[in-house]
Amino acid sequence: MSNLAIRFFTEDISFSLKNKALVRKWIKQTIIDESHKLRELNFIFCSDQYLLSINQQFLNHDTYTDIITFDNSDKEGLIIGDIFISVDRVQENAASFKTKLEDELQRVMIHGTLHLLGYPDKGKEAKAIMTQKEDFYLSKRGF
Repeated sequence: MSNLAIRFFTEDISFSLKNKALVRKWIKQTIIDESHKLRELNFIFCSDQYLLSINQQFLNHDTYTDIITFDNSDKEGLIIGDIFISVDRVQENAASFKTKLEDELQRVMIHGTLHLLGYPDKGKEAKAIMTQKEDFYLSKRGF
């Protein structure tokens, strides 16, 4: 498993993720803890407008969102994916939830990772399980 199996990109914004090595280690450990193997995971940080266009083009949704996850794996238990995150939306959500930007960003990142691990978030019960898993893995960050 290459150290660069998890990569970070930006589209149409200037943004630099803090603690990249620690974030990589944390995400990798989450995947291992969930009994999956990591092949390739790309986090693409972008603007609201960029993510809206992806939402419209690929999902036929005409709404702003903080994250869109694409599972590119055709093999059970193997993680290959792209996670698009609107930094604009995460900043707005951090302000409205009165939380630090880094914490909200990491919640969204683990949320997308959990989707790739097979956790849905549609419906009350699935949402509750997703939030519980997010909280659990956020508590294991160690940074």
